[in-house]
Amino acid sequence: MTAENRMDRMIRSVAHVFDWFGDGAYARHHLDPDIADFTFGNPQELPLPGLVSALQHHAVPQDKDWFAYKFSEPAPRAVVAASLQARTGIPFRDEDIALTAGAFGGLGVTIRALCDVDDEVIFLSPPWFFYELMIASSGATPVRVRLSGPDFALDHDAIAAAITPRTRAIIVNSPNNPTGRIYRPAELAALARLLEAASERHGRPITLLSDEAYNRIVFDGIEFESAAQHYGPTITIYTYGKTLLAPGQRVGYAALNPEFPDREAVNYKIFVQQLAAGWGFPNALLQHAMADLEALSVDIEALQRRRDRMVAALTEMGYEVTKPEGTFYLMVRAPDADDMAFTERLAEHGALVLPGAIVESPGWFRISLTASDAMVERGLEAFRAVLR
Repeated sequence: MTAENRMDRMIRSVAHVFDWFGDGAYARHHLDPDIADFTFGNPQELPLPGLVSALQHHAVPQDKDWFAYKFSEPAPRAVVAASLQARTGIPFRDEDIALTAGAFGGLGVTIRALCDVDDEVIFLSPPWFFYELMIASSGATPVRVRLSGPDFALDHDAIAAAITPRTRAIIVNSPNNPTGRIYRPAELAALARLLEAASERHGRPITLLSDEAYNRIVFDGIEFESAAQHYGPTITIYTYGKTLLAPGQRVGYAALNPEFPDREAVNYKIFVQQLAAGWGFPNALLQHAMADLEALSVDIEALQRRRDRMVAALTEMGYEVTKPEGTFYLMVRAPDADDMAFTERLAEHGALVLPGAIVESPGWFRISLTASDAMVERGLEAFRAVLR
């Protein structure tokens, strides 16, 4: 595949996102002073005080190399490995942690390290809207498996049917953006058995990229379980930006399971890809602050209360609403089939949401729960008014 063809595929994969972003309701209304903006997982209130304190504290240099070039440094790697072991019971090793520019950066360098032009990568739809872009950037072929609403459960039969001898990896996002679905241990164990059988059949391991950006944004006392607890060839991808509700502070990791085959070689490939990506490591300040960042979190109870308020109110109005188990988002079926047209009308009434077509879910739209409580109340009036 030529570089031009690869670039064309990358552009096509995100054209619908940026066409809407640059020329849709968001572009026209997001600066309106009274708009209720439920579009993205951006903060609508000031940052966590602990985050600000941590960055201020670690901004003071302690030696001449404080702001020198940084790879994945030993101290923050140890923080991550200890956190993963405490959460999963798996003895992750410091040297198997690649510190990255958030989950976005972790997925990008990992996919490019693993894949080549003859490979295929499976992802689940509705997806986060940049999976296809990152797969295409490696030269590999994206293969989507569509999940059915409103429960959006793992479809093991569809995944099995999508696997071929060229399958190099599968991306599984739990808790899932945009659906809010958390895949349970039995679902993950069944997926592991499926992947083990397919790997043996085709003579090479299929890597499971476990996108866990929201693994601490969990509601109703649900116990989150990682795919890495069920399948050895797993790379766990995480970002602190969601837990801190500070997505512009780009710090996260890609962590290889201790049972990952050819672990040292894959670690080195990821490192080389981080160099090739234009220094794909978190900046020095964020690495110094890692131990402090690990202990911080957005108010999960407040997010759950906001979810409950919106689910109940929208249901009472007559909307069909999913009840997310985690993440910042809930999915709502548009009252008419044209979600793009409906969300345009909704914006005119004072609320911005993400049309389902942007995340391969026509007829639905996504609401972000990171809006303030006051914004939620204004937004509910817009949801009620557009129905009239």
